[in-house]
Amino acid sequence: MEKTAESSKLWCGAAFVMGAFGGRRGRRSAIAGLTALAVAQLVSNGVGKQLVDRPRPPKEWIDHDEVEDRPASSSFPSGHTAAIAPLWPLAATACAIPAALVAVERVQSGAHYPTDVAAGALIGLAGARLTRHVPPLLRHVLQPPRTVPQLWLSAARSLF
Repeated sequence: MEKTAESSKLWCGAAFVMGAFGGRRGRRSAIAGLTALAVAQLVSNGVGKQLVDRPRPPKEWIDHDEVEDRPASSSFPSGHTAAIAPLWPLAATACAIPAALVAVERVQSGAHYPTDVAAGALIGLAGARLTRHVPPLLRHVLQPPRTVPQLWLSAARSLF
């Protein structure tokens, strides 16, 4: 599971499947998911690891050879667990299963503490939430201003 999660291959593959076979909803979900993934990766790997220089779990805690293959970068937060959370509930549920498996594997392999993967998951969810709510907010903010008669007409309609 770790190799498929490397470089976000797993999430790009999920987005491809949603876009190819999910119709309009799948394409929208794929775009939103990849945007959320980009935001989460930027925050976790670009900012979080620079701000929190946390060492990986001690090698003595891990009783297998995988411990030698760990990255040298900061342990916190885990970028691997920042999954896509599309606008499609069924697909979101399907993506949650491999995200949880990746999280467990990253702790089991000694690459991360449980709090690292929990922080990565929270960053992923926040990225998804931002991706879902920011575009409508921007459309609302960037609308041309209404004229006074339009405002009055709108207010009158809301009264009746």
